Amino acid sequence: MTDLLYSDVEEDLRASVRDLLKAKAGAEALLARVETAEPYDLKLWRTLADEVGVAGLAVPEELGGHGASAREVAVVAEELGRSVAPVPFLGSVVLATTALLHTADRDFVGRLAAGQAIGALAVPLSTAPGAGFPSSVTASADGTLTGRVGTVADASVADLLVVPAAGPDGPALYVVEAPAATVSELVSFDLTRRVADVTLENAPATLVASGPEAAAALEQALLFGAGILASEQTGVAEWALTETVTYLKGRYQFGRPVGGFQSLKHRLANLYTDLVLARAAARNAADALATGTDVPIAVAVAQARNAPIAVRATEEAIQLHGGIGMTWEHPAHLYLKRAKADELALGTPGRHRARLADLVDLPA
Repeated sequence: MTDLLYSDVEEDLRASVRDLLKAKAGAEALLARVETAEPYDLKLWRTLADEVGVAGLAVPEELGGHGASAREVAVVAEELGRSVAPVPFLGSVVLATTALLHTADRDFVGRLAAGQAIGALAVPLSTAPGAGFPSSVTASADGTLTGRVGTVADASVADLLVVPAAGPDGPALYVVEAPAATVSELVSFDLTRRVADVTLENAPATLVASGPEAAAALEQALLFGAGILASEQTGVAEWALTETVTYLKGRYQFGRPVGGFQSLKHRLANLYTDLVLARAAARNAADALATGTDVPIAVAVAQARNAPIAVRATEEAIQLHGGIGMTWEHPAHLYLKRAKADELALGTPGRHRARLADLVDLPA
């Protein structure tokens, strides 16, 4: 069995990402940014993409990437979950790049890997692995696309849209340059990851895959996304526990730290147990994605387990912070919103449990 512990390389990568996020995406900066008309921190993204190299992390070296695996991508996702930094990592690195890596395309992957462009996969963020090929966009014989896709993650800052479409000969995957589409940002529940509607009207597009190849590329992107999202959820839960423990150690009532009360100790112990389980599930999913072993099962287990854990951890963080946790000035609400949005993203826990039952032949 593969060692699921973090390697030295992964820990070095974590340290680099964490130090950068601590310096550039602290709580005050985050709260200030979500109040503005430009919620994404594209300067931070360029640093992550260019200097740290996260844009091409899992892209083969011959295509301009770093040749790392899903395990390294998961480490970055975990740290981004700890900070809920408003960067298009999920839409560009995890979904769009992965979809293109499973096609014959080379040019668009190179642009994304080099950080020259930001990508987005034009499917609703709630789309789960195994959901089938979407048909809301159709391709004409001349290769132009028409249709509308709702709630696309990171589409409002994307330069390239990877669009699944019903082509003349069946499923097909196209790339559309963003200026050819109408992108309307929505009021997102998660203030640090925006979604948008994408409308295409005879938009010029480049075909990158068709038939079974296109369907397989989309499924692989959704599987990869759901598996990596489990690591982000782990990071969200870890932030909630760490911040809550720190707060309760420093908050005094009746002459003693609030964290010393037994009932609160029990609640924190339960959160810690949940976090350990979440990290194990997320690491298993990342390793399965890296090795290609039992991927659908590992991803379904991780999502069914981690989504509720992240929500519970952030709910407890708000409750145990008392009055300050209920205010807009404290970042806890941003983490709860990310956890709730992630619970719906790429399939709900119930959807993944049902898929898991099917995969391991459990009765309905």
